[in-house]
Amino acid sequence: VLAELIEKFVSHLSESQTDCYFSTENYKAMDADVKKENLSSVQQLGVEMTVRYGKYLNLLKEDAENGLCFVLMNCEELLKQQQRSVVSSLCCLQEHCAGYDWFASSIFLIMSGDKEKTVTFLQQFSRLLVSAFLWLPRLHLSMHLPVSAVEYGIHPVYFCSAHHVEMLLKAELPLVCSAFHMSGFTPSQICLQWITQCFWNYMDWSEICHYIAICIFLGPDYQIYMCISVFRHLQQDILKHTEA
Repeated sequence: VLAELIEKFVSHLSESQTDCYFSTENYKAMDADVKKENLSSVQQLGVEMTVRYGKYLNLLKEDAENGLCFVLMNCEELLKQQQRSVVSSLCCLQEHCAGYDWFASSIFLIMSGDKEKTVTFLQQFSRLLVSAFLWLPRLHLSMHLPVSAVEYGIHPVYFCSAHHVEMLLKAELPLVCSAFHMSGFTPSQICLQWITQCFWNYMDWSEICHYIAICIFLGPDYQIYMCISVFRHLQQDILKHTEA
């Protein structure tokens, strides 16, 4: 039901000029014959973890690995069309691909391993503003960003979403904010980790689905509210650890 809902919602928005924040060319999916060896070692490891998790959730069948490789390769090709070349000594800017794509993997699981549906959805989704915040590889080396922002290698999620989380945390949860300040560790660092991994390894699958759906339906600012609500939920644990 969720797959059908977000599919129809995104398809409807991507056809409206006023809702399309990014202009993208029509992308034709590559051949289905994509081998796992075409991916980097980090991506191969991510594929294994995703497929293992998908089978544990009873969402994927035996041949899911090839399907996920197909999705990741197509995502890389799709996003490569909108990247700029940057001369930089930063390791994170040397590659076209920014680590493992947890968002595309999440959508693949939501679509129950249907690779064509996943690629079509991501292509339409990439036109919407919310894709910049939910799908982090979307803006890696992106021509949609100022050159200075690209050269620093800092993702907008860090200086937009994570920054706003810190501002809200001061007002909403001052004790948690102080605990982080005393530890010398910033809330924005942990938020960036959560968001990059789509809350994998932090929340249950149903909650991950709710996070993705809420941000798609209600807007990217709900990413900030979600992080604040997680900090509120963890407040007692955070304070206990600070005392200890």
